Amino acid sequence: MEAAGNRKAADTAKGMLFEAILENLQIENHLSQGNAVSNLSFSIADLGCSVGPNTFIAVKNIIDTVTQKFQIEGQSSSLPEFHVYFNDHVSNDFNTLFANLSPDRQYFSVGVPGSFYGRLFPKASLNFVYSAYSVIWLSKAPEAVGDLDSPICNRGRICYSNAPIEVGHAYSLQYAKDIKCFLDARAEELAPGGLMVLLISGRPDGTLPAECSCGPIYEPVEACLIDMANEGLISKDKLDSFNYPTYSPSMEELRELIHKNGCFEIARLEEQPRMPIPLSKTAEVRAGMESLLTKHFGTDIMEPLCVRYSKKIEARPRPFLTTADDGLAVGLFVLLKRKH
Repeated sequence: MEAAGNRKAADTAKGMLFEAILENLQIENHLSQGNAVSNLSFSIADLGCSVGPNTFIAVKNIIDTVTQKFQIEGQSSSLPEFHVYFNDHVSNDFNTLFANLSPDRQYFSVGVPGSFYGRLFPKASLNFVYSAYSVIWLSKAPEAVGDLDSPICNRGRICYSNAPIEVGHAYSLQYAKDIKCFLDARAEELAPGGLMVLLISGRPDGTLPAECSCGPIYEPVEACLIDMANEGLISKDKLDSFNYPTYSPSMEELRELIHKNGCFEIARLEEQPRMPIPLSKTAEVRAGMESLLTKHFGTDIMEPLCVRYSKKIEARPRPFLTTADDGLAVGLFVLLKRKH
């Protein structure tokens, strides 16, 4: 999902986030003496924050709801100071992120560059972790699917949608490795009783990766690259060795991986209401894919690709995708509680 789809999906999940915090946040743990996290502060991390404004909206919603929880419990006088940690890759434009911070924000802010597939924070230092459509990103695409000598080379495609079963299986294995690293790191960083909310592009139980994925979103870019390869503007070997590093798990698959970690209670794991998703605008494609594409195909790829992409989108009979008609990945709402 790109920016427009992420914003709309996060807005849809706002009510679920509100309910999740009110029902599961145990402020008595936070107020009790001896907690590893100071009872004078409440620490929130947004993993995969990008540059805003979505992260600012999500953080405000979290803080407003936590504040309301304290008020409901009659603890208004014990309201903590809020510390917010904005995390993304080192290449993220943190200058733009902090330039866009609201001057009247009710929290202290810190930038934390680095991959969330490893440790980012001190042990038991966080009360709340939030991530919206970032944990669909793999640490890398499976190596075998981009190996031209491999029997499961994913030729003529840039993701596993409509690919052979073996390609989807390779993606599943890579996802399992990555999510283990992610959960292991968060288990160290979250204080006992701490909450983690993940918004994830998933797929219905009982489906194979190739049957329901984010493929329809990437299909216009894939079609442009195929056209360029057929016209000799890029080599077919370059196309065949390029794979987009995202994955949409089923609920059953994700549940099994969480249980295997053993450090979290699954408070909620459910599908979000389905909705139409707008096709990515050309600027969103550039923002979301430029670094991957230029690293693989070279810096000259973006201008002709964007021109072609714009024409393909303009030729579409409708400017959106739907889960019902397009087999698009569904949104999953995941609420985990760190076990004591």
